[in-house]
Amino acid sequence: MTYSLTEGKLSDHLSDEELVEFFRESGNREIIGELFKRYTHLVLGVCYKYLGNHEDARDTAMGVFESLFSSLNKYEVRNFKSWLFTVTKSHCAQVLRERKKDFITIRWEDNLLGEVMENGGFSHHNADEETEERIRKLHRAVGNLSPGQQQCILLFYFEGKSYQQITETTGLNLNEVKSFIQNGKRNLKNALEQNLY
Repeated sequence: MTYSLTEGKLSDHLSDEELVEFFRESGNREIIGELFKRYTHLVLGVCYKYLGNHEDARDTAMGVFESLFSSLNKYEVRNFKSWLFTVTKSHCAQVLRERKKDFITIRWEDNLLGEVMENGGFSHHNADEETEERIRKLHRAVGNLSPGQQQCILLFYFEGKSYQQITETTGLNLNEVKSFIQNGKRNLKNALEQNLY
């Protein structure tokens, strides 16, 4: 099979697995383009679900399809769709690991703000300036919490510890930890709302 996919719409009549086999035999790069067409929405959807923004989702989806040129020659693929789903999740996990390494401060703050403020409390105009401002406000508000609330909020959101791990770290019991986090979030919401309006 050495002919082009564009001749006679050959690709319409081949299954995913046949296309993969065709690619392994011929190295024809058009095949990846055809697989890309079939699964762009699936891959983009998974990337967006994991990464939360369109730009990262698009970049990661492109990375997934670029990786197919080498990975389809390395691995035996029996069910392309489910294999592609796994590959996509793996790429997203790598992006999240890198993001956590590079932007851990922004991520815990955004996570906390997202839970405290239902609508984020900000419009999308001048997004960078507003993000910096809301992070400054959040820092001030966290600094004004009681010591117990502050400690539990930071252990939970910044260090990513579970309730159980916080009890072990602080010596507080589980109900105290839950109460400090719940009351801390309510106090943050009140403080941020008063600052915003």
